[in-house]
Amino acid sequence: METPYQHVKDVLSRDEIREFVTPNNLQAMRSLLVTWGLIVGSFALVAWWTHPLTILVALVILGGRQLGLAILMHDAAHRVLFRQRWLNDSLGKWLCAAPIWQRLGDYRTHHLAHHTHTGTDEDPDLGLSEPFPTSTSSMFRKFARDLFGISGLKRIYGLLAMDLGYIAYTASVKVTALDQTGRTWRDKLTSFASHFAPVLVTNLAMWGLLFSLGLGWLYLLWLGAYLSTFSLFIRIRSFAEHACTHEGSNLFLNTRTTYAGPLARLTVAPHQVNYHLEHHLLMTVPHYKLPRMHKLLKQRGALEQSPVASGYWQVIREVTQVGSANTTG
Repeated sequence: METPYQHVKDVLSRDEIREFVTPNNLQAMRSLLVTWGLIVGSFALVAWWTHPLTILVALVILGGRQLGLAILMHDAAHRVLFRQRWLNDSLGKWLCAAPIWQRLGDYRTHHLAHHTHTGTDEDPDLGLSEPFPTSTSSMFRKFARDLFGISGLKRIYGLLAMDLGYIAYTASVKVTALDQTGRTWRDKLTSFASHFAPVLVTNLAMWGLLFSLGLGWLYLLWLGAYLSTFSLFIRIRSFAEHACTHEGSNLFLNTRTTYAGPLARLTVAPHQVNYHLEHHLLMTVPHYKLPRMHKLLKQRGALEQSPVASGYWQVIREVTQVGSANTTG
């Protein structure tokens, strides 16, 4: 596979790039308010009518909004969520990262390494795409582990190990053990306290607000989504981005954009994260400008050889090619 393009500068002018990478605080605040508004709305729905159907709807929406917070944290990691660095980092930490047990600074370091080494042996996220293609049965086993909380419990175990300092921070599947020589339990608990404190504060605030309304039990929905639908949506989003694309270093070929309808945007593709090819071509473009960038690149014929999927079902079919499948796990 070949493409005449190697860099986004081959397609976009300097002025166009400058406009694309300029953040807009109002747009960012709108994304935050929409995400947290849907979270509040999910709680309100179940409080208004407590029924298995509304609980299921809430779990789906909350899992999608937890992923939405992760995507907004991702923009903050690139320092394009808000124009002012202090606002970007403060809101990115407290309103996006901490509620879903993430660390903005460490994620930033990890994620920028992914951009620097995309698709190479040094890519820290390579493990997210290496297992594909896989068999249909293997894929459904993975989905089942996600929905039944097994993946979520494994993620919590890993987060605890990271916070205690047993393993290095990662946002992927690669685990690197840290040397424990000379470390006391006091050192480990100090590490845990410093990393977990924002998580505890933000989640206690959420539970406390619900409790003050006589609805503290609704916080179980947040935990339930974190253990189930959030895990499923993370998995689908992650393999859709790079699995079964070209193995070379050309960003026009090794990253996938996937068109997303309303249901996908609510779940696996919040905040335009489906325009992942465009993000890799120019990683400092805020999420709300990616659709326009995609349209311009397409108009100029720059995506004719690029992996652009019509939807997430197409991606699932592409990564479950039984004939050449890796049938593990």
